Amino acid sequence: MSKRLDSSILICPICKSSRLEINKNIICMDCNNKYEQHEGKYYFVKLEEGDIIDPLDKIKHFLKSFSVIYNFLIYLVSPVYTDRHLIKFINKHIEGKNIVALNLGSGSSNVSNNISNVDIFKYESVDLTCDISMLPLRDNSVDIILNVAVLEHVPNPEAVVNEINRVLKPNGLVYSFFPFMQGFHASPYDFSRRTFEGMKVLYKDFECIELRSSGGPTSGFLWAFQEWIAIVLSFGIKPLHSFIYILMMVITFPIKFLDIILIHHPMAKNLSSGFTYIGKKK
Repeated sequence: MSKRLDSSILICPICKSSRLEINKNIICMDCNNKYEQHEGKYYFVKLEEGDIIDPLDKIKHFLKSFSVIYNFLIYLVSPVYTDRHLIKFINKHIEGKNIVALNLGSGSSNVSNNISNVDIFKYESVDLTCDISMLPLRDNSVDIILNVAVLEHVPNPEAVVNEINRVLKPNGLVYSFFPFMQGFHASPYDFSRRTFEGMKVLYKDFECIELRSSGGPTSGFLWAFQEWIAIVLSFGIKPLHSFIYILMMVITFPIKFLDIILIHHPMAKNLSSGFTYIGKKK
């Protein structure tokens, strides 16, 4: 179970007013925009399953309703090797502390009972539904923000990072994973990738604590290889492409565990699946 957000830090995402009347609905007293709330969960946008058009994303969105199964499949069968770096960060900085921590783009996952989940879809585990480039939160109101494999799905990641900087308290922490060598994956859209140096530019207004390869070079290669095989053998037939792609994931996923070793290679960043950045608000 996630941590419910304190309504006192909410603002209107349109006019940025903190004068909100929260009863059955949320009404901005300045611009009169109306939003929904139910049992301590706040809904500032509405995005429905019908907005998803990519076939593989439809499958992924369906599986997200079964979060335990989905998260297990992502850990085991997806082409990206996942280590315990995020869990160690949460245990060190979040668990057992009286803080405000957010997971932006959480999907249906719940990585900690001390974190509030934020997403554009209204999953059961989500506490705040909003556009993360227009966070309905007061300035300097949040201690820690996670965003893992979400910034590639927004058209302007710089705007999201600016919002993270705005709502974090001084010395607040951001933990961010951004893909580099990954194939297209709509969720519901997919826009960009970042290199090692690109991560430094994206978070230029933060003090860098750590920047590391995540996933590793085998994960970067494996995703491209699976997609290539599906393209070659599907002969332009989209349903067949999806079937072969999923089949290749199931057949080849054990290869990714080579990254347990290769992620430590000094040149791993040249082909890494992505990068994790930990920064502090200046």
